[in-house]
Amino acid sequence: MIIYSSSVADFKEAVDDNKITNRIEAAFVEKLGRKPAISERRSWNNSMQFMERIIRNSKVADDCGVLIEYNIPATSKRIDFLIAGQDDKQNQNFIIVELKQWEEAWSTDKEDIVKTSLNGGVRETTHPSYQAWSYRQYIVDMNAAVHSQDVNAHSVAFLHNYQEKNPEPLKSKQYEKMIAEAPLFLSHETKKLQEFIFKYVGKGKGMELLYNIENGKITPSKALIDHISALFDGNSDFVLLDEQKVAYETIVTLAKKQDKKRTIVIKGGPGTGKSVISMNSLGGLLRNSLNVKFVAPNSSFRNVMVEMLSKQSSRSKTRTKSLFLGSGSFVEADDDAFDVLIVDEAHRLKGKGAYMYKGENQIEDIIKSTKTSVFFIDDMQRIRPDDIGTVDEIKRMSKELGAEYHEYSLHAQFRCAGAEGYLNWVDDVLNIRQTGNFNGWDKEVFDFRIVDSPHRLYELIKDKQANGHKARLLAGYAWSWTGPKQGNTNGQIEDVILEEHGFKMPWNGYAIRESWAIHPDGIDQIGCVHTTQGLEFEYVGVIIGNDLRYDAETGTLFSDFKDYKDITGKKGLKNDPARLNALIKNIYKILMSRGMKGCYIYCRDQALQAYIQTRLAKTTLK
Repeated sequence: MIIYSSSVADFKEAVDDNKITNRIEAAFVEKLGRKPAISERRSWNNSMQFMERIIRNSKVADDCGVLIEYNIPATSKRIDFLIAGQDDKQNQNFIIVELKQWEEAWSTDKEDIVKTSLNGGVRETTHPSYQAWSYRQYIVDMNAAVHSQDVNAHSVAFLHNYQEKNPEPLKSKQYEKMIAEAPLFLSHETKKLQEFIFKYVGKGKGMELLYNIENGKITPSKALIDHISALFDGNSDFVLLDEQKVAYETIVTLAKKQDKKRTIVIKGGPGTGKSVISMNSLGGLLRNSLNVKFVAPNSSFRNVMVEMLSKQSSRSKTRTKSLFLGSGSFVEADDDAFDVLIVDEAHRLKGKGAYMYKGENQIEDIIKSTKTSVFFIDDMQRIRPDDIGTVDEIKRMSKELGAEYHEYSLHAQFRCAGAEGYLNWVDDVLNIRQTGNFNGWDKEVFDFRIVDSPHRLYELIKDKQANGHKARLLAGYAWSWTGPKQGNTNGQIEDVILEEHGFKMPWNGYAIRESWAIHPDGIDQIGCVHTTQGLEFEYVGVIIGNDLRYDAETGTLFSDFKDYKDITGKKGLKNDPARLNALIKNIYKILMSRGMKGCYIYCRDQALQAYIQTRLAKTTLK
């Protein structure tokens, strides 16, 4: 969506008449249905004065095209300024200009990351050249008017208030390659910017190109398809086995038709390979040139999927990450804006009133927004009151929106070393449901132990990690979580405390929260369900806190509202102990099923510890 567009001639006149900010605001209200923030108005008023002088002094033709606040399709990102036209060889070109009002910045040792003053403090953010490049790459990869025609894309960053330092942190050696991709211009380099703009668009004839960009079909380029295909090739994390292959081929066959609206539901418990299928479906549908996105409610899960798929430079990750969206991204999307949306962890989809969600029903948003919606779901993995993702709700919304409904179930167990019996035993032990595995499982295929202290649990997991296994320590949400504003940006504060054992460890740090599962520092921090759901390790150690206890007299597991510290997770459940208990048991079932080869547990409630030990001692299967 383009908020404002005009010829260069009209743009210069609007700035001269001091009308440009009002015109942008009027277009903003018309297109988005809301008023811009005061800070946005101030930014337009300031930056457009600079850009008008740059454009005027560059002496480009008046029939060059100008876009201001171009909303990149299927994202919340907006391009500040874009100018289109032809060069002296009549090649079609456009230039993205990322505008910054920064006055100071500092380099970091992270690839393409700098620090600057933002929102009242010094914060890390992407280098301006990287931001400009990433926007350009997205358009080149996804806009058919660009990648299917002879159009050349360029991008620059212009910091019009920034006085160059000596040495200049934004031009440090580690940023040289990125600046070569998207040149950086500071306040004293306006002449160089003017020359750059004239070189590529100076001969004008840019209005038709603007029209084509705005109306270009959103479909992946061959270059993007080749890039993603190469990431899958030889990646053992995403090999399809047995019924996973059947489910994958079913999804691709139905989604390729695009002749009617369809909903596909893939049901499966932990370890049945839902994420392997969903990721392969993303690649397969891209290879069929469909406009497809991978959707997941949990940002940690999305980011780990990107990391697993794209183990290269941050630029490769950014290109890959553009295919991944959060489940709240579709409130204002047009009907059938996408060919396919693949929704993993669909049981975590939200309804009205959920944090940061402005819509009514994420299932409805998704089905409306795409020709084919694919939901991967486990009805037993809902862990919060606002989780509305159920098979019944998806079926209901599909019928209401006229979507043909298909359902497929996964049964084979690929996690927990194939020990489906172990998972059934956990269900039985936690009183989630009665199963035929009340008396155990094949012990040779899965290593389950109860340990006598959290220290011993930590030692076991560290030993597994040291010997080359993927291993993590997990816990239920039975301890509060100190936030970054209280000085806990990366696990500096040890929140998980068991005084009776002198044991203290931090929750996973906010700085690495979204990659904690694969970050080197993750072994010394404890993960919760929100950073592990959907992921898997080889071994996990699980601390069961006082949010789940055992009553020996009644033989039941119960939960105490005050001992469960997830404020959002227990909202409205103070007087509904049965529902609270069901959600907490689901959480521990999820944590205890994250290990593919083994799970070790310690229970803070000694009655619960004794109960599980008794159940384990009674198992007869070997």
